[in-house]
Amino acid sequence: MFRRLHEPDGQSVSIDFEGEIINVAAGETVAAAVLAAGAEHSRTTPVTGATRLPFCMMGACFDCLMEIDGIPNRQACMVRVENGMKVRRQEGKRRLEA
Repeated sequence: MFRRLHEPDGQSVSIDFEGEIINVAAGETVAAAVLAAGAEHSRTTPVTGATRLPFCMMGACFDCLMEIDGIPNRQACMVRVENGMKVRRQEGKRRLEA
């Protein structure tokens, strides 16, 4: 489905995506890294639970919302990967801690 137009030729970093350590190109966005890793979805919708993947890759559509380093509702297409980052799919609506 998703493929890069060219392979990155620079440094890489490791991120934890859903408990799996993946190596990704330094400087790319979380959304690009997740797509390149073959993720089937990045979030589910709050009402129906339908799956979504990043769509616009420029911060306009909000289909790329993910939990990044414990913070939900982050636009994965606007956040650059950092070594050791923890990324999780956002399932349904955001939960509030009491």
